[in-house]
Amino acid sequence: MLRIVEFRDELAPLFHDINEEWISGMFEMEDVDRHVLQNPRATIIDKDGDILFVEVEGRGIVGAGALKWSGPGQLELTKMGVRSDLRGLKAGEFLLNALIERAVSMAPERLYLLTNKKCEAAIHLYEKCGFEHDADLLAEAQHQYARCDVAMTYRG
Repeated sequence: MLRIVEFRDELAPLFHDINEEWISGMFEMEDVDRHVLQNPRATIIDKDGDILFVEVEGRGIVGAGALKWSGPGQLELTKMGVRSDLRGLKAGEFLLNALIERAVSMAPERLYLLTNKKCEAAIHLYEKCGFEHDADLLAEAQHQYARCDVAMTYRG
């Protein structure tokens, strides 16, 4: 059984560790990653963003994802990951759907995400859930992360 858990300060270390695991497993941690993961309240929550976790019954918190305002009307789905030892339970899809639902309630002009071609399974999931590749967004946002070579906008 899966359930969504709202951000609480005592869960900040899990947000950090889950994301550090997947980023470090495929890429190099960048300064922007460190800053956000070490300061989720200041960089996301206190700026009207949100962080959600997914919990698997009997396994605890296994995944996390954030919604971060990046400018007026611009909401980024970011820092979404699932513990590598617990992938395959559909926790990522469950979390992504909850994040999309929360984002829609926040009424952004644009909901988007930035990723890398190496993240093939994640990209397939994003496409399945209503995100489309966006070359214009990629040109705008590519400088945010050295690893960014895919940008997607939510179309519903």
